[in-house]
Amino acid sequence: MSSMQKQLFTGKRILVVDDETAVVHTLNLIFRSRGFEVRAAESAEEALEKVAGWRPDIAVLDVVLPGMNGLDFAVLLAQQAPSCRIVHLSGQPRSSELREQAALEGHPFEILAKPMHPEVLLAHLASLLEPSAPA
Repeated sequence: MSSMQKQLFTGKRILVVDDETAVVHTLNLIFRSRGFEVRAAESAEEALEKVAGWRPDIAVLDVVLPGMNGLDFAVLLAQQAPSCRIVHLSGQPRSSELREQAALEGHPFEILAKPMHPEVLLAHLASLLEPSAPA
């Protein structure tokens, strides 16, 4: 990781939502070690509680979650924290159907494939947090 990335990440707030405990734990460790302030949840409903009064700069969301899916949660999160950048991750074939439905409803989302090397994910986050990155 470059010193520029570390500088970009330090003090930034990141929300991690994934229904796999191991993924949540791993991403939490990776992001904390890079300087992020992390809040993590294993469902969209739990994440809603964790972001009450706390605005993340970026959210890394699994698409297929129990209860509310990650795309529907992203729509709610965008209403509460409009400047939050959203990154969706998924290893599920069903995700493309959910993405298409969200796009039809006016919410086009990019979905990155899991598994993903941590450095690739960190580089993607850095690009989203660059001052010149479009909102």
